[in-house]
Amino acid sequence: MKEILKLIEPSKEEQESIKIITKEISKQIKIPNTKIILGGSSAKNTFLKNNHDIDIYVKFDPKNYHEKNISKILKKSLKKAIEVHGSRDYFQIKESKYIIEIIPIMDITNPDKAENITDISPFHTKFVLKNKKYRKDILLAKAFAKANGFYGAESYIQGFSGYSIEVLTIHYKGFNNLIKKVSQWESPTIIDTKNYHKGHVKLNDAKMVSPIILVDPVQASRNVTAVVSEGKYNLFIKRAKDYLKKPSKDFFIKEDFSLERIIQQNKDKLITIEIEPLEGKKDIVGSKLLKCFEYIKAQFQKNEFKLIDANWHWNEKAIFYFKFPQEELSKTIKHYGPPITNKQALDSFKKTWSKYPIKTENNKSYVIIPRKYTSPELLIKELINSSYCKERVKIIHHKLYKR
Repeated sequence: MKEILKLIEPSKEEQESIKIITKEISKQIKIPNTKIILGGSSAKNTFLKNNHDIDIYVKFDPKNYHEKNISKILKKSLKKAIEVHGSRDYFQIKESKYIIEIIPIMDITNPDKAENITDISPFHTKFVLKNKKYRKDILLAKAFAKANGFYGAESYIQGFSGYSIEVLTIHYKGFNNLIKKVSQWESPTIIDTKNYHKGHVKLNDAKMVSPIILVDPVQASRNVTAVVSEGKYNLFIKRAKDYLKKPSKDFFIKEDFSLERIIQQNKDKLITIEIEPLEGKKDIVGSKLLKCFEYIKAQFQKNEFKLIDANWHWNEKAIFYFKFPQEELSKTIKHYGPPITNKQALDSFKKTWSKYPIKTENNKSYVIIPRKYTSPELLIKELINSSYCKERVKIIHHKLYKR
């Protein structure tokens, strides 16, 4: 583990850079009755090497700013900041290689007094710092999650947030035990670190639909993992099992995406789609990409194409890729109608399909009709030109690779 920590732990120079940048930006903000603090993983010292995101919180005293638009007040103090709209607007500044988010929050003393989810963030920091003996375990857990593709609570990722990884690592008392316990998870997994609910967790319905309910240690009514999808939950379990079978440092190092490598290693039929995302807020743009990808994938499955693999990657441009067996589908399909005992429905079915002989199977009518798409390359041309995709992304081109 020492060898892995050397690869993922930030250097003292990185830590010092964050402090210097924070001080420089803090000097810009001169608002009465506010405090400026470092937030997120930088404040907890649980960020990974080469992390270029910094959170700075501007805490407004509720006595002076209750029911006031603190985002608007903060905006006046910032130069060259990009406003990001959300449940409460915040701001972004790009400084060298860093993206700094400056977030207005209320300086509350009790999480239940929060007016916005961001108001609770300093309490998350306190919880993690109280358990700083698990810092290195948290770094390992975050690197594991990032390298294996289930890190990130954005709507287009639907994975585990940094804070949820921190809470899970603390709850299970270290990385090794975390991996052992995750490998044994069954849905729904319910974790209540502080035992707020005495073994009977009940949150509102929207917070109970995810395969894992992780009660926030600082706010009993919140599920920290509410956004986690079934796919990312199952991926965490699978990779934990894989690691236990054969531990390796490869589980902690994220492999750079390479379309060329995917093409070279392909032994099947491969379709790639290159996409230029639409402009807009990253989370919204990402959600549109995800919806388009899921739509195409679902249409392949609906048309009975077997998918060996399907995934997508997004940097400046997005790439969707889908792998299929080499063989084409049959040229005809069975199209089933009503039971032969339902005379009225059967007569209607016969009229609709009058060009084809009506056959029966297990007391059910059917006709054999031509299959519309016998190969995925025929279907993809229609899908990328569909209004569903065109409204969400700008498709540049697609390619087919065969072995």
